[in-house]
Amino acid sequence: MARYIGPKSKIARKFGEPIFGPDRSFEKKNYPPGQHGSSKRRKKQSEYGVQLQEKQKAKYTYGILERQFRILFDRAVHKKGITGEVLLQLIESRLDNVVYRLGISPSRSGARQLVGHRHITVNGSVVNIPSYLVKEGDVVAVRERSKSLEVIINAVQGHSNRFPWLEWDGEKLAGKFMSYPNREDIPETIKEQLIVELYSK
Repeated sequence: MARYIGPKSKIARKFGEPIFGPDRSFEKKNYPPGQHGSSKRRKKQSEYGVQLQEKQKAKYTYGILERQFRILFDRAVHKKGITGEVLLQLIESRLDNVVYRLGISPSRSGARQLVGHRHITVNGSVVNIPSYLVKEGDVVAVRERSKSLEVIINAVQGHSNRFPWLEWDGEKLAGKFMSYPNREDIPETIKEQLIVELYSK
């Protein structure tokens, strides 16, 4: 499946925040990319432009392509609750994102790779689909024969569970998806209502 593999710092500068995690290049050049950088006078964005940019930011942050993003939005529309918040909850329940949140991988792209290479199990069964949606009560763990992988050992060392909707067992290298997160617990600065307005046009 196609994934963005271009310069991440450039994308982070476009949105004005390090959406891919700590970035030294972004810290040095925290102004928009382009020949003239921050000195270039930019036209005021239209309402559509602002909404589109917010959707793009969410897609880049979570590493989701348009088709999958649209499918998640359609599911959110048909669920009870505030559509924007439900959308983020569904995105947070993707297996690759849960692996990242549990600290099994230091990045979402790394988590996606671990899932794709069959290193992750859900309720004891290997799942190699990054977009798989984890449900409340599901246990996400490192496959037994993969626990000695250096990349996983390095990631979980000194790990502390920072997210109230997840429960982590460092000895078993397993985590439980306790519940869908509340919006205030999700650290990403995404204005989900703008995305809802964009798709509702």
